Amino acid sequence: MSYSQFKLKELKSQFGLKILEEEEIFSNLEPVQPSSLLREILARNLPLALRIDTEKARSEMIVAQVLIELREIFQGQISLFSGREFDIDQSQGLNGTCDFLISHSPEQLSVEAPAAILVEAKNDNIRGGIPQCLAEMVAARVFNDRENNTIPCIYGGVTTGSIWKFLKLEKNLVYLEKGEHHINDIDSLFAILVHIVETSRPTSPDV
Repeated sequence: MSYSQFKLKELKSQFGLKILEEEEIFSNLEPVQPSSLLREILARNLPLALRIDTEKARSEMIVAQVLIELREIFQGQISLFSGREFDIDQSQGLNGTCDFLISHSPEQLSVEAPAAILVEAKNDNIRGGIPQCLAEMVAARVFNDRENNTIPCIYGGVTTGSIWKFLKLEKNLVYLEKGEHHINDIDSLFAILVHIVETSRPTSPDV
């Protein structure tokens, strides 16, 4: 078993999760303007990535660029990992590779607690990527608890690069947002991403 093999039913029964669908996770957020550099990169990369139409192209040309910009907004105080093994508990199936992981630690050499945001890039099936993303979010919670670095909530996102959908894990409640977000509305997308970072901050004074 690994992250990619989980089904929602298995996650609910194995980890005692309750999934709330059609939720309004984000509301009344002020738009956040990313840099002109990112806009230029996306204007160049987005059409090509969509024509290539593979997860790898979308991941590298679109998703990675967005998350690098997010790290810049927070001046390197969050860390970003791509394609990193995140083996937390093989006996529970909490092992495998995460497309993208963001931690509130600035340490970039290795993943340090608290892991806060997991993003999975998919070619075209947003809904099909939700179980894998949620399994990684559960693993992040186990990892943070093990390191005595608990945070209020853990967020996840599933994206095709052009379309983004988010989840929130708070205790054993999983909030699956009602709508989706298009990268053409980049200011609104960054409002959500910045909000996610800010609301998942650890309460520990040493982080």
